[in-house]
Amino acid sequence: MKVLTNPRELQDYLGSLKKDVNIGFVPTMGYLHEGHRALLKEARKENDKVIMSVFVNPLQFGPNEDLESYPRDFEHDKQVAIDEGVDVLFHPSVQEMYPTSMSVTVKVERRTDCLCGRSRPGHFDGVATVLTKLFHIVQPTNVYFGKKDAQQVAVVDGLINDFNFPINLVPVNTVREEDGLAKSSRNVRLTELERLEAGILYKSLARAREEVIKGNTPIQEITLHLKEFIEANTSGSVDYLEILTYPTLEEIVERSGSIIVAGAVQFSKARLIDNITFDLL
Repeated sequence: MKVLTNPRELQDYLGSLKKDVNIGFVPTMGYLHEGHRALLKEARKENDKVIMSVFVNPLQFGPNEDLESYPRDFEHDKQVAIDEGVDVLFHPSVQEMYPTSMSVTVKVERRTDCLCGRSRPGHFDGVATVLTKLFHIVQPTNVYFGKKDAQQVAVVDGLINDFNFPINLVPVNTVREEDGLAKSSRNVRLTELERLEAGILYKSLARAREEVIKGNTPIQEITLHLKEFIEANTSGSVDYLEILTYPTLEEIVERSGSIIVAGAVQFSKARLIDNITFDLL
């Protein structure tokens, strides 16, 4: 496995490959867990070459979010990459990615005024900007993102379509614990009691899905009951619970097409997000 830190080095390597080589790309911010392994396994199955990036992108951190405290463990990430058959691990520094102050950035106009985007203004602008750079550097055939962060997948879908990137977006199913809790690096911050309670988030979303499918209860009433249920059965507080169209993330006018039920719960030292997407006929 090659470890490259310079964008030009990566471009030179990719330029040396045959033109008909399929390239699978898995962009990450590191501190890899089982969810990331699932992305890499999918990429390995479907492509001739797999590129993974590990880059903690400062542009997507807000003024109240501590970039320096974001967890990092590059040696662990490197071993995961080796285990999963990654061909190139791209690990640039901030200086390599942003050698000068940006004169052009990407602003996301839609799909961000809800879910996590509501409380993180500018976050997805930073995501879209770094992905635009990475897509141009790697020029992948396929790019892999986890469905756990469904809003990010929706934003990437818009980015690829609006900018006509010749890239196939591959959303990969969320990896879960036995009780349904979505695997995340944040889970280690839960207390023993909170960990026992955390599975209720997924169970609640599944209950909401069934209510939406039945079609007898107004959407707002479903989300209200869901919030009350979670806060009555956990020590966490609900940040948001929303039921929207997907991937457009708009208010549901007719119960048809693709739907997302999504929620975020704040525990003492961890904020957990989860979602379920499904189709209505």
